[in-house]
This record gives sequence, C-alpha cells and structure tokens, in this order.
Amino acid sequence: MTRGLFISFEGIDGAGKSTHIQGVAARFRDAGRAVVLTREPGGTPLSEKLRELVLHEPMDALTEALLMFAARREHLMQVIEPALARGDVVLCDRFTDATFAYQGGGRGFDWAVLGQLESMVQQLPEGGLRQPDLTVWFDLDPAIAAERLASARVPDKFESQPADFFAAVRAGYARREAEMPQRFARINAAQTREAVWADVTRVVTPWLGKGAA
Repeated sequence: MTRGLFISFEGIDGAGKSTHIQGVAARFRDAGRAVVLTREPGGTPLSEKLRELVLHEPMDALTEALLMFAARREHLMQVIEPALARGDVVLCDRFTDATFAYQGGGRGFDWAVLGQLESMVQQLPEGGLRQPDLTVWFDLDPAIAAERLASARVPDKFESQPADFFAAVRAGYARREAEMPQRFARINAAQTREAVWADVTRVVTPWLGKGAA
C-alpha cells in the first residue's frame, strides 16, 4: 500500500499560495494518487466554527492560540491522520507553521508555549510529532501583499493588520524555516504567476511518486 504524504502551503495573506494548491492537486491525481484538499484553521465542521471565531472575534493572545490548536487537533484526528493511513496525499492550506508565524511572530506570543501546545496536539503514538513531509512557503514582501489584497475581499482581523504585523509574520516563518530547514521549500512569491508555478512544479515533482518519509 502506498504510504500517505502530507504537504502544507504557507505564506502571508496575499502571497498567492491558494492559487497553486489546485494545480498541485491535479498533478498528484494525474500521478494516480487520491488527494485530500483541506485548510487551517478549519477542515472539519467544528474546526470551521472555531475558524470563524479566530478570524473575526477579538480575543486574548493565549485564547487565540488555544483555539488554533483545538481546531488543529480535531482536524488531525478527523481528516489528516485517517487520510494518511489510507495512503492519500493531504494538501493543507496552512498548518502549524502559520500559528508560529501569526501568533508567535505577528502577535509576539511566547514561542516556547506554542512549542508546548504543538507537542501536545501533534504527538504521534509511535513517538515524534506529526509534521508535513514538505512545506511550500510562498515568501512575499508585505508591501506587495498589501497591494494585492487592497482590491480583493473584505479583510478579516488578520488581513486588516498593518504592514509591520506582516513583517513580523514573515520573520516568524523565516524563524520556523531555520528551525526545520529539511522540510521547507521557499518560493519567491513576488514573481509572475507563471514563474511561481514553475518553481512550485520543480519543488513538487520529485514527490509525485513518494509516500511519507
């Protein structure tokens, strides 16, 4: 049986990551793999309700972090782990790196506490933590992201933050990459859509025939 594969897609709002996830899904399906497309926060009915609270309600930083990890636990147990056990490819629009970037970097919340929550929520029965096999980070200057979002949609409470917030989020992603460089692939998201897709394809292609490491 083919082993499951878990790929996450990360980046600040406006980086364009969501645009390319469908294309990656098509590549894996063409390779004969079953694909589960999902997102965080969200992915289950309960996690989607928590998403609405996190994105739109003002709250304490610890409360926000706890809700993110509560939604993640439900998502892992109900969607991600069963899919990996079936041998599916899970493509997730954001995962734990986003929590470290947004709550740890942007909000300035305690990095060590986030690590403790990560250890609780993502612990595997056989030991170790559930992490993506590959994380595709769409890295973009916050000023460019702001231009892209200006005419997009009504912003949620994160999207409406000032540029220095997103600079801190970007720094949070960079810190996370430095901690776990083996699974990160950084994409220059300031390029044209075609150039970004070419880079995404280059990163993803070697994984088309792989299961989880």
